[in-house]
Amino acid sequence: MKQLKLVSTVLMVALLLVLSACGTSKSTSGTKTTGGDTEKKTLRVVTDAAYAPFEYQDKGEVVGFDIDFINAVAKEAGYKIKVEHVGWDPIFVELDKKIADIGISSITINDERKQSYDFSVPYFLSTNKILVPKDSDIKSAADLKNNKTIAVQNATTGQEAVEGLLGKNSDKIKKFENNNLAILELKGGGADAVVADNTVIEEYVKNNPKDNFVVIEDSAAFAKEFYGLMFPKGSKIKADFDKAVKAVIDNGTYAEVYKKWFKVEPDTQILKDQQ
Repeated sequence: MKQLKLVSTVLMVALLLVLSACGTSKSTSGTKTTGGDTEKKTLRVVTDAAYAPFEYQDKGEVVGFDIDFINAVAKEAGYKIKVEHVGWDPIFVELDKKIADIGISSITINDERKQSYDFSVPYFLSTNKILVPKDSDIKSAADLKNNKTIAVQNATTGQEAVEGLLGKNSDKIKKFENNNLAILELKGGGADAVVADNTVIEEYVKNNPKDNFVVIEDSAAFAKEFYGLMFPKGSKIKADFDKAVKAVIDNGTYAEVYKKWFKVEPDTQILKDQQ
């Protein structure tokens, strides 16, 4: 009798466990289930914090325009986030492997990247410009072809722009892990110019007047670019963030963050036109 009772008890416990399992499920849409209540999980956001004023490290903390922006957007969307500095190339690897939920690092939306990743609606307008010493004879993008050595950040649209001018396998293109290293190469005389996003090099010139650098614009050579939040392909949270990006642009939060970092009013209409 004791043995039979024990078997009955074991069967009853097993049945309860099966029924309990039927009442829960794994989240596939950015949520988790706890005790019958559904709450949105904390998202892992990855960046390359070597791109001031968009993202950089200050006393061990990742700060910048992009960081304030993604915090505002996540709050609007109802998500908690954790931002981590991983470096430029690892952003793409981690999203590809779905280790991270979102990438934000002044990432230009282009057709090649869209084949492997999903993007939010655009949140920033940018273009590549040229950083040179004040006494340089480089006055336009065409001058870069005159036996000049150009420093760029690897795997960026700045690199693509220079390759379009000099050729993909040109030995006159020096590629670096980040723009800080590219600018150091220019300072040290190892390059004649740096090509990078306008805001980054303009901010550098403003904050480092003793370097005697100037920024050259050539809108005919360098097309307008738009930054977006980058997600793993098929991300189920993209729609939430698209809606939130539009909301923070419409409600004035975007302008507040933009003015904090760039001291000017943003052209939000051009972003709305892209949406």
